[in-house]
Amino acid sequence: MRVAIAGAGAVGRSIARELIENGHRVLLIDKSASAIRPERVPDAEWLLADSCELSSLEEAKLDKCDVVIAATGDDKANLVTSLLAKTEFGVPRTVGRVNHPNNEWLFTEAWGVDVNVSTPRIMSALVEEAVSIGDLVRLFTFRQGNANLVEMTLPVDSPFVGTPSGLVPFPDNCALVTILRDGQVYTPDAEQPLESGDELLFVVAAEVEEELEKILSPTSHGR
Repeated sequence: MRVAIAGAGAVGRSIARELIENGHRVLLIDKSASAIRPERVPDAEWLLADSCELSSLEEAKLDKCDVVIAATGDDKANLVTSLLAKTEFGVPRTVGRVNHPNNEWLFTEAWGVDVNVSTPRIMSALVEEAVSIGDLVRLFTFRQGNANLVEMTLPVDSPFVGTPSGLVPFPDNCALVTILRDGQVYTPDAEQPLESGDELLFVVAAEVEEELEKILSPTSHGR
């Protein structure tokens, strides 16, 4: 897979290293000459260019890329890069970094963003996930399909503690993906009883999140 990353700062370089380790070809793009440091990621391609300029993206051969990641520290640049990648070059997948939480609403398919990654939201979700029991915590939003990855730590007073997961009346448009228990990852088994303290991961439609929380943790819901 060929991946172009706009923004060769600490974030862009870290992403590049991970992708290269996984066997992908990576191009790092930055408009600042001081950011072009090939020795920091020697296996990547490097390009001194402005990712908001159409001519620069043509030079980068974005039409040959499978994924474009807009990872600069400027939300406006990330939006423009994503939009050009999608509309002018037909890149199949775009990922946009959200630097300021107030701008998150802009990072949608209307601006060419398939997936947005908001650091403030992720950090907030991780804090909630670490301290919340009985509350549904949204970890990640899938832009395509209007679905979210959510987590709940099953409280001791849940009516379904001890109930096989196959007998729990989960709402439609909801799938139990995995169960984390005692440091182990379990594939959901319809006959396996749920235990208090289980971390349950679901892929669920946004409109049924409240229903799911109410089913599993009625005493905590809406508190």
